Amino acid sequence: MEKISHSIMKVYASSTDRLGSQLLYEAVVYRAREAGISGATVYRGVMGYGLSSHIHSSKFWELTEKLPVVIELIDSQEKIEAFYNLISPELSALPKGCLVTINPVEVKLHKHGVKPHHR
Repeated sequence: MEKISHSIMKVYASSTDRLGSQLLYEAVVYRAREAGISGATVYRGVMGYGLSSHIHSSKFWELTEKLPVVIELIDSQEKIEAFYNLISPELSALPKGCLVTINPVEVKLHKHGVKPHHR
């Protein structure tokens, strides 16, 4: 079995950050899908802060609060690097701050699911 080098790209931002008219996390996930990235997940944080912000936290009744988000993408190292190069100019131009990391990851299992047949 050929060993392919994989990476995880994480974008740390705020739930209210925007890329044009779209929420940043939505824009990144839709663009990742269009670019053929294998998988994407957005995590909403309960509490956090960045270099230029105050501590933001969520209580169970505050669902529209400005909160930290992490956008996580996984694919081959080459596809992750190419996708980062595609979106980095826009991320760099954001008025608010963000942090992007790319780390190697060892994929142990990547099992495709079977879509159910509907009649």
